[in-house]
Amino acid sequence: MFSGPIAAHSFNRIAEEGFADVFFILGPNHTGVGSGVSVYPSDKWRTPLGEIPIDTDLVKKIAGGIIDLDESAHRYEHSIEVQLPFLQYIGKNEGFSIVPICMAMQDVDTAGEVGDQLAEAIKDESRRIMIIASSDLSHEGFMYGRAPPSGIDVDEYVRDRDKLAIREIKNLNPDGLIKTVYKYGLSMCGYGPVASLLYAAKKLGGSKAELLKYGTSYEVSADSNACVGYSAFAIY
Repeated sequence: MFSGPIAAHSFNRIAEEGFADVFFILGPNHTGVGSGVSVYPSDKWRTPLGEIPIDTDLVKKIAGGIIDLDESAHRYEHSIEVQLPFLQYIGKNEGFSIVPICMAMQDVDTAGEVGDQLAEAIKDESRRIMIIASSDLSHEGFMYGRAPPSGIDVDEYVRDRDKLAIREIKNLNPDGLIKTVYKYGLSMCGYGPVASLLYAAKKLGGSKAELLKYGTSYEVSADSNACVGYSAFAIY
């Protein structure tokens, strides 16, 4: 109920611009289980809306280097699976497959290598392929052990900190995004997946990042003890 209304803006853009045959979906590894960068190897993923096949051809193309074949990292991770019902709903009359990639390692070198491998796999494909990066922005408040400075509302604090990350995404600057996260201690959970998308997009000729929607959990439930920021982008 918090992130969904924001994420829906990106999926609405996909519905408007044309659905894809394959979706690479990158998300952070919240559990620490499994390899540092893990692609799910084969078979299908199931949600209440049905089954989605794994694109084993593309999995084989990208496996190796920094990306390991590993199911265990995905077993208890939610960051990728929460994107699937959106795709199933807007693509209910379309056949599509996915390549789920879970990232525990999110440093500049790792994100750059993942982006390079995605771009190499995509560039010669005749099929329409999109990359989705899953991440929240700042997590602030006592619930997260991160109290805002005295006199600043938690919602205001989240918005101010999120502007730093949003600026780098708008500038298509993956290095700058990761360095900003480190410099300011931003509690953005999936900066590596977002940076990997930006690296891949730039290698594939992307030149524009459009902010479609921004909001915080405070707009849904005003809780002074916890606030999380969310944004929806389209990268071209």
